[in-house]
Formats: sequence, C-alpha cells, structure tokens
Amino acid sequence: MRMPVLFVSHGSPTLALQDTPAVHFLEGLGASLPEARAVLVVSAHWEMHRPTVSISERPETIHDFRGFPEALYRMHHDAPGAPEVAQEVAEVLSEAGWQPGLADRGLDHGAWIPMHLIDPEAKRPVLQLSVLHGAGAEAHYRLGRALASLRDRGILILASGSITHNLQEVFRGGLVLDRPSPDWARSFADWVAQKIGANAVDDLVHYRERAPHAVRNHPSEEHFVPLHVALGAAEGDAGQRIHESHEFGALHMDAYRFGG
Repeated sequence: MRMPVLFVSHGSPTLALQDTPAVHFLEGLGASLPEARAVLVVSAHWEMHRPTVSISERPETIHDFRGFPEALYRMHHDAPGAPEVAQEVAEVLSEAGWQPGLADRGLDHGAWIPMHLIDPEAKRPVLQLSVLHGAGAEAHYRLGRALASLRDRGILILASGSITHNLQEVFRGGLVLDRPSPDWARSFADWVAQKIGANAVDDLVHYRERAPHAVRNHPSEEHFVPLHVALGAAEGDAGQRIHESHEFGALHMDAYRFGG
C-alpha cells in the first residue's frame, strides 16, 4: 500500500494545550492514517545546509521554545525512533544526487507536538528530516521528489510548517486566540488551496511572485517550504485541504493530504 503524504500547520507550541478546531482535527487524524513502518517528519524547526536525517533510537523531546506555560515543558512524546529507516532515507537521497547527513537528534516541537496529538500513545516510530537553510521552494520540491519512493516502503511523510507565518503581525494585534483573520492572510491561504486542488505545482513553486501577499505571509520561507517537500513527495497525486482554521488572527492552520 502506498502511503499518503501530509502537510500540517503546527501553530504555536501552546497548540498542545489548546481546545481549538486545529487540535480536534489533529486528535482525529491518526485514526484515518494507515499503519506505517515509520513517520518521517519534515519540520520547519530543523534547518541544515544539507538534508540531514535523525537516527536516534529513542529520540528525546526537544523543548525548543522559551517563556511558555510550565505544563508544556513537562510534556514528552516518547515514540521510538527508526534508525534503519533513516539509513533508507539517506540512501534514496544519495541516489537522487543529494549529500545527506545523519544526526543523533530528538524531536523538535514542529514534530512532537503534532505527533503527540495524532498519536498520543506514541506507538508510531518517528524520525525527522531537516529543511534546507536558505533554500527556496524549488529546492524543497526536488527534495520531496527524491523521497517519493519511500511511500512504497511503508513510510508516511508528514511535512510540518505553517500555511501563514508572520509572527510580527500575529503579536502586533495581541495574542487573542479567536481574533478574525485579516484579508491578506485569508486570501493567501485560499490561493494555496485553489492551486493544490488544481495540481498547479508551477504556481506553488513560484508562489513568491504569483500568490497574493506571499512575502507578507512568509517573510522567511522555512515554515512554508515543508509544503513543497510534500508536493514533491506526492509525485502528482491529487491533494486536498482536509482542515481549515486560523488562530491568533493571521496564523492559518490548514492541513493537506496527498494520495492514500
């Protein structure tokens, strides 16, 4: 069975403590997913100059944030790692012309918080792949294409970022969870949904020139390029928006599923 590819918006670290539509969606997502050998998470919160794969047998929970409620620092996602799968990931990347690295690293909050909601019993083996520091959408799309064959080996690819991610704008209006979304954020999120529905990969790769308010929604790209990894790994499989909501005004929490 070919595994699906997912993209989820992981929001603020406080997502793990919230009672919102995005939380309810992630809590129900696990039941819809096939059993996989491992979940390969591509998180916006691990940037490297070359694609790097985590090989930890028991990845620690990395609390890579400061100034949040104490309850978050007591949370852990004690899923097993998948070092053998990590070697497979490195092999397919090498075959595609990349020069991957391996690292004994835990799970950052872009990985463990959505996985904690999806798989609260931490039974699914999890490993991570870094995004590429300073690289744009096209490079990440190619990275995803290199990963596509893993779907036929029982590996589920979960890209974790954010459909919109301008934290300066989020903080400017005050951290009000249910604040209305501004037009510039909503129009961008809807453009992405339309283009994914139409399988318009070229537009999505060139989103900074073609999407409305692209730079305002993503002053830097690390939270959006996981979507391009998912697009590449989808290898032409149709994508659909499986969740739509927003938090703190401009922070859209949309999620997508490709294939499966």
